[in-house]
Amino acid sequence: MKVDVDLVRQLAELLDTTQLTEIEVEDGDRRIRVARKAANAAAPVYHAPPPPAAPAHTAVAALPTDQPAAEPSYANAVRSPMVGTAYLAAEPGAAPFSSVGKQVQAGDTLLIVEAMKVMNPITAPSAGTVKAVLVENGQPVEFDQPLVVVE
Repeated sequence: MKVDVDLVRQLAELLDTTQLTEIEVEDGDRRIRVARKAANAAAPVYHAPPPPAAPAHTAVAALPTDQPAAEPSYANAVRSPMVGTAYLAAEPGAAPFSSVGKQVQAGDTLLIVEAMKVMNPITAPSAGTVKAVLVENGQPVEFDQPLVVVE
């Protein structure tokens, strides 16, 4: 397979401008994935405005520490155990696993996170009521990102 260096550079620049940690494109039999390790896994980039653009050859810039967090901490949130894509239903057109106000039992599936073509059910750690669904269907998620609040 011949690597399209210009496409790889464009994808790397897209990572810099959007502050994503990985991106993958597929065109027929050709699939290109560009990824980088996040600079600060404890404070994912979706919690703060993106820092000024950095040159394409540098790692993701550290988040400013003098700004307060823009979102609540979601203490009771079920968090993503991996990087992947969140799916709220078993298949397109199916009813979602959970919705705001729904009663769930420990072990009930709240959503699915797909990682490397493997569907990983994310289950309720205890019985309770779904207070918030913090992701959309098909949304990319980061490690430790709050997904669903169950109280």
